[in-house]
Amino acid sequence: MKAVRFHRTGGPEVLRYEEVDRPISGAGQVLVRVAGAAYNPADGGLRGGFLPIPITLPHTPGYDVSGTVEVLGDGVNSLAIGDRVVGFLPMTENGAAAEFVVAPAEALVVAPTRVALEDAAGLPSVGLTAHQALFEVGRLSAGQRILINGAGGPVGGYAVQLAKGAGAQVIATASPRSRDTVAAAGADEIIDHTETSVLDAVPEQVDVLLNLAPIDEQGFAAMVALVRDGGVVVSTTPRVATPGDASRGVRAATVYVHPDRSVLTQLVDLVDNDALHIDIAQRVPLAELSRIHELAETGGVHGKIIAVPSTV
Repeated sequence: MKAVRFHRTGGPEVLRYEEVDRPISGAGQVLVRVAGAAYNPADGGLRGGFLPIPITLPHTPGYDVSGTVEVLGDGVNSLAIGDRVVGFLPMTENGAAAEFVVAPAEALVVAPTRVALEDAAGLPSVGLTAHQALFEVGRLSAGQRILINGAGGPVGGYAVQLAKGAGAQVIATASPRSRDTVAAAGADEIIDHTETSVLDAVPEQVDVLLNLAPIDEQGFAAMVALVRDGGVVVSTTPRVATPGDASRGVRAATVYVHPDRSVLTQLVDLVDNDALHIDIAQRVPLAELSRIHELAETGGVHGKIIAVPSTV
């Protein structure tokens, strides 16, 4: 089969599109014929050797997958051959940038039926990140106000939709390029952060501040003033410590996405009930995945990109 791998860490040039042996599913695993593998920034971090996640070289990136169950390993009874599935794969193992991938059965759920199977790969990790940030960590509830800083990216799109679906009032920051997307996701108010200071544009404090954007320590600390007493600051950017304010009871929490089969199933149900939209910016042939890594190095990737094997 064909796969994209890197035999050493480094820049996008270390990626190779090459022939490799088809993997064999073990106990508790299934072999998936890949329909789509989503590109995520962490793929670049793993390839570059920047993330403290242990991998074995050569390594195949791509921890978001959609596809069809080809072979069942021993003890798997939650899935059947031919099932269309989607999942968030262990980042320590070989990923979905290949024609076939072995996945733990517990990482997979039945894919949504309202979208093309390859596009379903755009849901798992970013959808889970948004859900965990809002509800597991942020404890967002109906009637609360939330400020989503950096709502124009893939996680932000899901966060806006999920927050609105939960009955929250959503204030979002976005650039002119992503404003229409954020509006379509349902934001009640959009702040153009390229023209307006967020500190000046949010006169009424919020219950939850969710940061999804690159930010410096000083700027992040200043935004805590926008959160009411007893509120929470949540962030997905671990390179900068998430600030809080103990004197006002403002919690601080950083989100590290983790697999959750139950929540992923809920997200799929929302998609199938037309209550959550999967927004895919582009599909590219698997053989061109290295080009996407190159674009990402210069900030040229906007939106969710799906790599599609030639066998699809």
